[in-house]
This record gives sequence, C-alpha cells and structure tokens, in this order.
Amino acid sequence: MSVTFRIDPFPSNDEMNALWEWAWDDFVCKDFSGILARSLAHAGAYDGQRLIGFVNVAWDGGIHAFLLDTSVHPKFRRRGIATQLVKEAADLARDRGAHWLHVDFEPSLTGFYRACGFEPTGAGLIKLQM
Repeated sequence: MSVTFRIDPFPSNDEMNALWEWAWDDFVCKDFSGILARSLAHAGAYDGQRLIGFVNVAWDGGIHAFLLDTSVHPKFRRRGIATQLVKEAADLARDRGAHWLHVDFEPSLTGFYRACGFEPTGAGLIKLQM
C-alpha cells in the first residue's frame, strides 16, 4: 500500500459519501461541495485514486481554525494516516494565517488527539437540533 496525501483535493460527493458510509456510524448522504468551498483547507489520503482518509479545516475568517471530520476507512486504520492528516491540517491552517486550531471529539479519542499535540481546554456545547 502506498498512501499519498493531497492538499485541497475537492473529492466528489460520491467519493466523500463512500468514505463517510464506511467511517461513520451515523452516516447520512450529503452534498459536500458547499462545505469544502468555504473551508480554510482540507486534506485527503489516497490509496491510488481511492479516497481512504479525509480531514476538513473550517475557520472563522480570522485566527481560529476548526478541525472537523477526521476520517479514515476502517481497512486503513492504525497506520498513521489520521495522524498525518491532522499534521497536514495543522500545517495548512498555520500557513494560511490561523493562530489557533480547535477540535472537538468523543472521549474515546482523547489519546489520539493528545498524541497529535492538542491540549485540553474548557468548552461548551448546545445541541440545536434533535
């Protein structure tokens, strides 16, 4: 396996939805074109031409960037792909002017994100839709 990483690859909706179907338990087919068009950056991991990993960097238009949807196809997990995607995302956010990179995650992912360099911080959350 030879994984390559691409910066701002703009995968098709079919590619993104195929990855999401494998990577997320609560998969819902959606249109990613508007999301990616407004992102500060995104990175994809590819096995040949097949999208096997992805991360999105949203932003506030200023100095805050937000890591979203770090995903790797289950068949390719535990090979450092997600770690490399997060590193690429952090470098891109920094290079494009962000001063801070935020991430929210499930408690089971604490070790992963700590290993990527994220420090714990207080935060709040309101669920707006049921």
